[in-house]
Amino acid sequence: MIHVFVQNQGPYDLPSYATTSSAGVDLKAVIEEPITLRPLERKIIGTGLKIALPEGYEAQVRPRSGLAAKHGITVLNAPGTIDADYRGEIGVILVNLSNDNFTIQPGERIAQLVLSQYQQIQWDEVETLPSTERGEGGFGSTGKT
Repeated sequence: MIHVFVQNQGPYDLPSYATTSSAGVDLKAVIEEPITLRPLERKIIGTGLKIALPEGYEAQVRPRSGLAAKHGITVLNAPGTIDADYRGEIGVILVNLSNDNFTIQPGERIAQLVLSQYQQIQWDEVETLPSTERGEGGFGSTGKT
């Protein structure tokens, strides 16, 4: 388990895991009044949370599957990355991909937050890359099944 410092500037409890095997915690909309997203409209919705991650970790903001499947609401830059050195409020860029208006209520669960460990890259520039069976085959090159 990783310990993360958090400032909660909203009126809601800290995000928690729904089950013992959950990968992410739900982020809530910390807004003073409902916000309506028109079709194809996007807005940054605050969560009231500020965090300090340990070096070598990022927090990923991901869509909630229920909002996406039922209402066409998703996180525009999914997954959104929160770097270890960022100290501002976590904001969620929501977009309405449906044909209908969607209203976000104060306290509504709008996204998931997943912690992920990473390593930074050290480039080793070469003239040619090691060969593989796939080679330069791109999108769809490994077949449909």
